Amino acid sequence: MGINQWAAWLAAAALGLAGGLGSAAAANAPSAPAAQKLDNATCQGCHDGKKGKLEVPKADGEKRELLAVNPDKYTKSVHAKMECVACHKEIIDSVAPHQKPAGVKKAECAQCHLDLWEAAKKDNKAAEKPRLGIVVENVEAYKKSFHAKQNKDDETRLNAICSDCHNVHTFDVPPRGTQERKEWHLAVPAVCGKCHEDHLEDWTGSAHGREADKKNFKTAVCSDCHTTHDIVGSSTDKAKLAITASCGDCHKDAYESYKASYHGQVNRLGYAYTAKCADCHGSHAIEASKDPKSKMHEKNRLKTCQKCHSGKEGKPGLATAGFLSFSPHGNSHDFAKYPEIWLTTKAMIALLVGVFAFFWLHSGLWWYREYADRKQGRSVPHVMTDKLPPELATRHVKRFGPMWRIAHLLFALSVMLLVLTGMAAFFPETSWAKAVMAAFGTPKIAGQVHRLAAYTMLGIFALHLVAVSISIARKWKDFRFFGPDSFVPNWKDMYDMIGMFKWFVGKGPRPAIERWSYWEKFDYWAVFWGMAIIGGSGMMLAFPHVVAAYLPGWVFNVAMVVHGEEAVLAAVFLFTVHFFNNHFRPDKLPPPDVVMFTGTQSLQEFRHEHRAQYDRLVASGELEKYLVDAPSAPFTLASKILGLVLIAFGLTLLTLIVIGFLGGGH
Repeated sequence: MGINQWAAWLAAAALGLAGGLGSAAAANAPSAPAAQKLDNATCQGCHDGKKGKLEVPKADGEKRELLAVNPDKYTKSVHAKMECVACHKEIIDSVAPHQKPAGVKKAECAQCHLDLWEAAKKDNKAAEKPRLGIVVENVEAYKKSFHAKQNKDDETRLNAICSDCHNVHTFDVPPRGTQERKEWHLAVPAVCGKCHEDHLEDWTGSAHGREADKKNFKTAVCSDCHTTHDIVGSSTDKAKLAITASCGDCHKDAYESYKASYHGQVNRLGYAYTAKCADCHGSHAIEASKDPKSKMHEKNRLKTCQKCHSGKEGKPGLATAGFLSFSPHGNSHDFAKYPEIWLTTKAMIALLVGVFAFFWLHSGLWWYREYADRKQGRSVPHVMTDKLPPELATRHVKRFGPMWRIAHLLFALSVMLLVLTGMAAFFPETSWAKAVMAAFGTPKIAGQVHRLAAYTMLGIFALHLVAVSISIARKWKDFRFFGPDSFVPNWKDMYDMIGMFKWFVGKGPRPAIERWSYWEKFDYWAVFWGMAIIGGSGMMLAFPHVVAAYLPGWVFNVAMVVHGEEAVLAAVFLFTVHFFNNHFRPDKLPPPDVVMFTGTQSLQEFRHEHRAQYDRLVASGELEKYLVDAPSAPFTLASKILGLVLIAFGLTLLTLIVIGFLGGGH
C-alpha cells in the first residue's frame, strides 16, 4: 500500500470519528422546549397546590401568587366538566410563563351563561336545564344591580364581579333542605365581609350574628335582606322597600302589625319616606328591644322617634313623651298585651254589624214593599192630583234654602275626596290605591288633600252649628226641641219606624211622616257621630306631637282603628243606605232625586213623602207660605246632571272599597 493510500485511509477514519463524536454529543445535549397538551390534567400538574407557591410578575414588576385549585373540590363543582382553558382563553401555551397573545379578553361569566341559555333555547332544550334558567335570571338581575356599576375608586373595574363572590373552581349550591345548604347559607356574611368589613363587624356583634355563631340556621344573613343578585344601593327606595318586606319573611307577626300602621300603609303603597324596620331597629347592629343597646329600648326610643319626628322644616312635629307608650306592633288579637286595641276593634265590629244588619234589612224590605205596590198599581200616582186645586197641581214646596243646599254640596264633595284619599291608604295593596296615589303624585300630597277636605268638612259643620244655634235663639219662645220641626228624635219617630216595618210586611198602612223622617234624622245625627269619631281621631293622628304631650301613646293605636273602621262604615252607609233612601227606591226611580240641589219638591211628592207635615200645614193654613214655583227646566236639568255625576262617583268609590275588602287589601 502506497503512502497516498495510507493518507486517504487516515483521513476517512478521522472524519468518521469526528462524525461519531458529534452524534454522541448531539444525543447527550438538552432538547428544545416543546408545548404540551392544554388539558385539565396538565394544568393541575402545576396548579393543584402541591407544588408550592406559584408566582408570576405583574405589569408593575410586583409578583402575583397564582391560585391553587383543589382537584377533588373542582370535580364536585358545577364547572367540573369544563376545561380550564374554556375560561382562561388567554392561555395558549402550557410552558411557563404562559404565552398570552394581545387582545384576548378574559372570560365573562355572565355572557357565557347567557350564550349557553340562548343555545339551549335554540335547540329546544331550555326545559331540560332549569338550573341554567335560574342562573340567567340571576345574571339579568346582577346586570341591573349596584355591583354591576363602575367602581368610583377604580374605574377599570366594576364594584363586584361574579368571581368576587363565587369561587368559580369550587362553586356548587347544595340542595335545599340539606345540612350543606344550611352551612353554605351561614357562610354568606364571610363572603360579603371581604368588601363590607364594617358592616360585617356590626352584624357579627348583633342579635343576628350571635345566633349565627350558635349555628341557628334561621338567623338572617346578608342575602336574606339584600338578596343575592338584585342588589341596589341601600339608600334607594327600591332597597328600602325590599329590605322591609324581607324583615317580614322572618318576623311575620311584627310585619303584619306594621303594615296596619300609617308607616306601613305608605310603605305598602310603594313609597319609602315613612319609618321602616331599619329606621327604628337599625340595619346591621340590630338588638332585641329589651337590650339597652337597642334603638328601641325604652331609654333610647324617644331619641329614635325624634330622628323623623324632629320638628324641623318639612318634618313632623317633635316627638314628645307619649310616643314611648305607643305600640308600633300592637294588634287586635292579643288582649293581654293590647287590651285597648282589642276592645276598640271588637266594639267597632259590633257597630258595623249592627248598623248594616238593621239598615240593609230596612232597605231590602222597603224595596220589596214599594216594588210590590208599584207592580199592583197601588203607588202610582203618589196622590190623586184631581183632588188638588188646579192652581196647586204644578206648585212646589220649598224644603231647603240656599245655605242648606250649598253646605250639602260642599259636604258631599269633601266627603268623597276624603273617601278617595283615605280608602287608598286603608287598602294600600290594591292596584287602584296605587293608581290613586300616582295620580296625586305621592301619599304626602294625597295626605295634604285629605286634610284640606277634612278642614273643609269641619268648617261646614261648624258653620252649620252656628246657623242652627242662631235659628233656635230667634225662635226660642216657640221652638220645641221634640216638636215636628226639630231634628231631635221623639216618640213619633219610634212609632213611625214600627209602622214602616209593619207596612213592609203588609201588616199595616204606610205611616204618615212629619217634616223629618226617622231615617233622615239618623243621617243627620250620624254626621255628629262621624265628626266626633272620625274627625277627632283624624286630628289626633294629624298632630301626634301635641296629643302625645298630654295623652299616652296607646291612644294613637285606638285612633288608627276607629278612624279607619268608622270611615268605612260612613262611606259604605252613604253609598248604599243613603243612596237607596233618596235615589234608588222604586218610588224614586229613575234617579236622581234633586231636592237637595233645587231645594224644592213637587206638591204631589211632598204630600206622599211627608203626609203628616202636609196635613198639619193644610190644617193650620200655612201651606201657602211654603209653596213656590217649580224650578226652571235648565236648572232642573243641571241639577240632574250634577246628581248623576255625584251618584256615579259615589258608586265608584263603593266599588273600590268592596274590591279592597274582598281582595284582602287591608
